[in-house]
Amino acid sequence: MIGLNILTANGHLLMPPKLNRRRALFVLAKIDDILAWEQGTNHERDARFVELGRYLCEVRAGQYWRLDNLSSFDQFLEQKFPESRRKAYYLMAIHERLPRIPKCDLKEVGWTKATELAKVARREGQRFESAIWLHKARSMQTAEFKREVEKHLTGKETEPWELLYFKVYKSQLAVIEQALETAGLMLGGDKARGYCLEMICADFLAGAGIESQSPETMLFALHRLYRLLPDSLKHRFSADLRRSA
Repeated sequence: MIGLNILTANGHLLMPPKLNRRRALFVLAKIDDILAWEQGTNHERDARFVELGRYLCEVRAGQYWRLDNLSSFDQFLEQKFPESRRKAYYLMAIHERLPRIPKCDLKEVGWTKATELAKVARREGQRFESAIWLHKARSMQTAEFKREVEKHLTGKETEPWELLYFKVYKSQLAVIEQALETAGLMLGGDKARGYCLEMICADFLAGAGIESQSPETMLFALHRLYRLLPDSLKHRFSADLRRSA
């Protein structure tokens, strides 16, 4: 287990690395300095994330967290990244997975795109074509580049997406949650809430299309509803249509 003073590997005891107190104090001070700087700026492209990832990897390898009387590296991350340790692991992956890409180029594309590059590098290993992927990162917008990476990793085309923000009152939450849960049960499987909300809206539009005698609205709504159905229900729906015809 990571973080113990004595580790075992293949039945042999491994002693923790000798603690370089002077170097550890320097690295830990650098991490605090970068994190303090990061809180005061929104400029993601001014990418001290390259330094931060390198120093975090060094803290883990040298077990510098022992200087603060902590029991593990995870406990160290909990202190430095109280909101989420995920970013810390992303930064470390950038440092570890992208050694062939110059640090100045990583700073240029920013940490979000660099995280996506690290995902591809982890999958491809020695076959990772760093120059080609770096060119894509430079030439594409962030959302477009994320879709390109997801398509490469999954083999599936992905749709553009957006986050919606709107306020609801606490008194409304029960109805909204129940509607989303019911739509999820109707759709089957582990559908995201966005799909459930789309089904609710499409169902509303279908009813509104009937009442307003708007065939275009009803056709659009039915098309979206059909797309959301599980494959088994799509086949049954198609068979019913053929029998009706």
